[in-house]
Amino acid sequence: MFNPHHLVRFGWNESVSHAFSTLELDLYEPGRVVRVDRGECDVVTASGQIRARTGAQSVCTGDWVTVGGSVVVDVLPRRSAIVRASASIRSESQVLAANVDTVVIAAALDTDVDLGRIERFLALAWESGATPMVALTKADAALDVSRTLADVGAIAPGATVLAVSARTGDGLDVLIAAVDGTVALVGQSGAGKSTLANALLGEDLFATGEVRHGDHKGRHVTAHRELVPLPGGGTLIDTPGLRGVGLWDAADGIGRAFSEIDALAEQCRFGDCNHDAEPGCAVRDAVEREELPQRRLDSYRKLQRENEWMAARTDARLQAERTRQVKVQSRWLKERYRNR
Repeated sequence: MFNPHHLVRFGWNESVSHAFSTLELDLYEPGRVVRVDRGECDVVTASGQIRARTGAQSVCTGDWVTVGGSVVVDVLPRRSAIVRASASIRSESQVLAANVDTVVIAAALDTDVDLGRIERFLALAWESGATPMVALTKADAALDVSRTLADVGAIAPGATVLAVSARTGDGLDVLIAAVDGTVALVGQSGAGKSTLANALLGEDLFATGEVRHGDHKGRHVTAHRELVPLPGGGTLIDTPGLRGVGLWDAADGIGRAFSEIDALAEQCRFGDCNHDAEPGCAVRDAVEREELPQRRLDSYRKLQRENEWMAARTDARLQAERTRQVKVQSRWLKERYRNR
């Protein structure tokens, strides 16, 4: 008889149990994906960890799956997913982590904090369906932590922002108390994600590396997204550093990340206001009154344009694929009637 006791440490709860209730657990074994490689993945099941082939299934770290004969048979619907535009030239998406409750965005305080990059990560996190947090790491190396906290807090409505130091332990207790469920650490290389992950785990499980002295950029030490249990409950997914974060169908996430602009836009005279030169624009009025920074509006516009461009590019790719399929079918029909 199936006993999920071992899976509780990896996030099994009543909600997950209900999701599996419609599947044939007598035939297949439920589990959670803790790591994905090319064509294979590590899955934690009630009887232990196994290596399974992904087969025709598209899986990512954090997925709940059923396994039969060392092959992933089913992937349960994801209740949340961190998705970015693929780094390839094709208009495709890449799922970074699934079934995440909290997205912790790491940004290092040993260099100038890039507010625009944090806004981009916040849009990505809000779109995922998880709750974002911003962890300003390496607080022990910062000259003015309070000012940076205020600056980041101003661009992160609805998200918790705190300063932490894995070296001294400052702020870690607050972070541990604030996160819940499955936690994904995201950020660019050199942000101290793996060091922070090790501090949360209480052991040096993930490899860490030094940043370059000139520009404070880090190397990609973490090569895979890996899920591990946290000692106080919950699970943690450490992700490789992201140098580029392309948005994918993230209109809602952008709206949440810039909620004050969306609220102002509702007061504009025209419903399709571009917040540029239209009369009666509440957003432009707020900028002129210095209630809304121009940089904030510029960042909002940039992410909106990028998201719209990606959507149009994706639609064009899908249309081209449909056209190709029609041509293939047409050629097949012509050949069939020619040979009759």
